[in-house]
Parts: sequence; structure tokens; C-alpha cells
Amino acid sequence: MTAILYLASAVAFIVGLKRLGAPRTARSGNRIAALGMLAAIVITLVTEGILNWGVVAAGLAVGALLGAWAAVRVQMTAMPQMVAIFNGLGGVASALVAATEVVESDMNGIPAETVVTILLSILIGSITFTGSFVAFGKLQGLVPGRPLTYPGQQVVNALIVIGLIGFAVWAGVSGEENGYWLVGGLSLLLGVLAVIPIGGADMPVVISLLNSFSGLAAAAAGFVIESNALIIGGALVGAAGLILTVQMTEAMNRSLANVLFAGFGTEGATGAVTMSDLPVRRATPEDAAISLGFADSVMIVPGYGLAVAQAQHAARELADTLEERGATVHYAIHPVAGRMPGHMNVLLAEADVPYEQLLDLEQADPQFPQTDVVVVLGANDVVNPSARDDPGSPIYGMPILNVDRAGTVIVVKRSLSPGFAGIDNPLFYQENTLMFFADAKEALEQTVSALRSL
Repeated sequence: MTAILYLASAVAFIVGLKRLGAPRTARSGNRIAALGMLAAIVITLVTEGILNWGVVAAGLAVGALLGAWAAVRVQMTAMPQMVAIFNGLGGVASALVAATEVVESDMNGIPAETVVTILLSILIGSITFTGSFVAFGKLQGLVPGRPLTYPGQQVVNALIVIGLIGFAVWAGVSGEENGYWLVGGLSLLLGVLAVIPIGGADMPVVISLLNSFSGLAAAAAGFVIESNALIIGGALVGAAGLILTVQMTEAMNRSLANVLFAGFGTEGATGAVTMSDLPVRRATPEDAAISLGFADSVMIVPGYGLAVAQAQHAARELADTLEERGATVHYAIHPVAGRMPGHMNVLLAEADVPYEQLLDLEQADPQFPQTDVVVVLGANDVVNPSARDDPGSPIYGMPILNVDRAGTVIVVKRSLSPGFAGIDNPLFYQENTLMFFADAKEALEQTVSALRSL
């Protein structure tokens, strides 16, 4: 019966993950997967002979309070940091499960395959823990977002990897407990040294990869304690995280190796040309209202500036106002807009934007030449024509939303500052571009007010 119940939990994971693939079913998918996890936990507590129910209850209470506090207090702009923390805690939890097996077992008397999974869980879980918290620090501004490098860094990392292999072999062959702790310690150090040379622009990819690692660590821990539910759940997280990582690198036209080792996103990068002295066409709320008021088709392109300003409801209000005037409105979502995959979709869903109006890159791009006005809300690199036209640009070849091909482009930004890639954007200086320098929420509210007075 226990095995059947665990299987039912695993089925709930799979069904939930499947439903997460579409906006309309994502909420129910999340609930189904959560219910499966709750069932797996309850089954474990009931059947495994828990020694101290007081400790379990205390852990549940503390975890529930922290989770509820985080869900209510954390801003959408900080959601990537929260995901990084979850990844790190998941990794260290798996490593601690494996470490407990080392302490409580005679390592000379357990099967070789169990030894391998213990070592993998400690290694992957430890790297995930420290790597995730470095990523959190970069996104939160506690650690400089630029790549932090030093002479001989790759050599040092290579020596650490060689040391890890050596200590892992020693621990596995001899059963020496200290070998496992040395593997854990070097893995913690490698997690830090592997992430600090990666620029802040690539942190979303790193977080996605570390999410995959946390799943692999959990799956390895599942083999250690012979838990099929943990094996299946960890494998699903590992596979989903890896698929998402690959999709994100493809959306940036870069390889995973380039993301991890190229030091992309260095502060001070300017691209092939410097355009900061070129004139721009500044727009007022009235200018934006006039352009939008006579448009038949409008495309809204959300970016990180939308999240920072909490402008999703104002964007929905603008769309509703335009639709009342007879315009057709859609939203163009780039795969890496914002600071994590799906960031913009979640924000717009919070404002009850109809799913039918959300277009991905492949759906939106062919429509720009027939679009009267595009409103860019805080996006930068994902609408930069240099990726298409300038072979000397660091982002050349990255798929972008070709908003410059629309009739008029209204870019809402606080300044001409570059995006995460640290390069200038020729879009800002084109003749069909109006630069509306303001907070996104304020700009949209003022534009709506001007529209209604036309």
C-alpha cells in the first residue's frame, strides 16, 4: 500500500508538471503537484517510524511561517532571488540526507552503487547550496553583478575538480569518513568559485541550471534512502531545469559553456559603437496618447522596468482604454525578459491580462511590420537591433523582438542606461522611436489620463 501511495504521489508530480506548461492550467498544476508532495510527506511520516514528532512539528511550523511570510512580502522583482534561495536550500537538504547516511552507516559494508549516490548527493547538493547563494547575492546587489575574476582562476577550479575526484575515489574505496567531508568542503568552495565569474546578465540561466542541480541532488538522495518518490520528484526537477536552461541559452543564441565561462556582462561594456551623444526624440504623456489614440494595432513589450515599477495593472488599464477606442492590443513576451523565465507572464497574469493576448517571440515577431505602435516598458537587450545588425556586438545573433520595424515605438525608461548586457541600444535613437523618460507605472497612468481627454 505504501508503494502504491508513493506511486500516486509521483503521478501527481508528473500531472502537475504537465499542467504547468500552459498558462490556463498552471495554477491547478501547481496545486496538484503540491498535493502530491504533501501526500508523500504524510506517507513518510506515518510509515517510517519518526522518532521525535515534536521536532517534526516544530520544523513544519517554522517552515510554514517562513513560507507564508515570504509569499506575502517578497516583491515580484525579487522572485529570482527567492528561487535561488529555494534551490540552495533544496541542495543542502539533499546533501545533509546523504551526510546522515555516512554518519549512521558502516561505509565499508554498503553497496558500491549506494556509495556513488551518497558522493553525488553531497557533491551536487553542496555546489548548489553555495552557488545559489552567490547568485542570490549578485541579484540582490550584495555581491557585485559584474564577473569577478582573478589570474589563474580556471587553473584553480580545475585543481579543485581534480581534488574532488581524488577524495571521492579515496572515500569510496577506503570507506574513510573524512573523505566524504573533504568532498563536501571542496564542493562548497567550487560552488562559490564557479558562480562569481559569471555576470549578472546571466544569473537567470545560472539559477535555472542550479534548479536542475537541486533536482539531481534530490534524486541521488532518493537512491541513498531508497525513496522512489524522491527519485522521481528529483528527476523531474532535474530534467525540467535542464530543458529550461537549454531553452534560455538558445533564446540568447549562446551555449551553456559560453554562459558559464565567458564572463559575459562585464560592467563598462559598450558594444561596437558609442551613441550616448546622439539626439533622442523625447515624448510627453500627450505625445504618447496621440500616437496611441489613433492606432489600430498596438503591441506592448514588458521588461524588467515593468516589474520594478509594479506597472502590470497600469499596462492592463492602458490596454483596456485602447480596446475601448477600437484598437487591437497584444503583449510580446521574450523568453528571457525580466530576471527569470516566465517573469513577465506571471506579472501580467496578476493583472488578469487575457492569455490570448500574450504572444511569444515567434508569434509576435511577424506582426511588428503591421503594428502601428509598440510600447516598450523597461525592456532593453531583448529589443536591441544590434543583435541583428551589428556583428561586433556582444549580443550579435541573439533572437530579439524586432520592434523597430513597427510604425512608431514608444520606449518607457527612466534613463538611457544600458541593460544587463551593458551595451547601448540603437533603437533609442531611431527616427520612429519616442523616448518617454519616466517610471513605467507613472508613465502609463499619465498616458491613460491623456488618452481619455482626447
